[in-house]
Amino acid sequence: MTVMHHQGYEAVIEFDEDANLFHGEVMNLRDVITFQGSSADELKQAFAESIEDYIAFCRERGEEPEKPFSGQFIVRTDPALHRALTTAARRAGVSLNKWVTTALERAVL
Repeated sequence: MTVMHHQGYEAVIEFDEDANLFHGEVMNLRDVITFQGSSADELKQAFAESIEDYIAFCRERGEEPEKPFSGQFIVRTDPALHRALTTAARRAGVSLNKWVTTALERAVL
């Protein structure tokens, strides 16, 4: 899978051999943003223009453009694990949020 980035947005790219075109779709949004181009430069330009058009469209409607990642997500867990995590955070002298964030950073870095 090929991924492109523009202003915090990510898009997955596919090549349509029959049409001889690259197609892109922005990931991780409820809104659908697509673009295409026949070369890498065209594709990059189309991606940037699609993001700018999306932002302008939202502005015209008085809405905030959706961002792929807000930095917030809900985790559902067993109550016993929730209690153990809270206890570990208290022992470390930090909030549960900070403790979990640190644990997640260690897991992915």
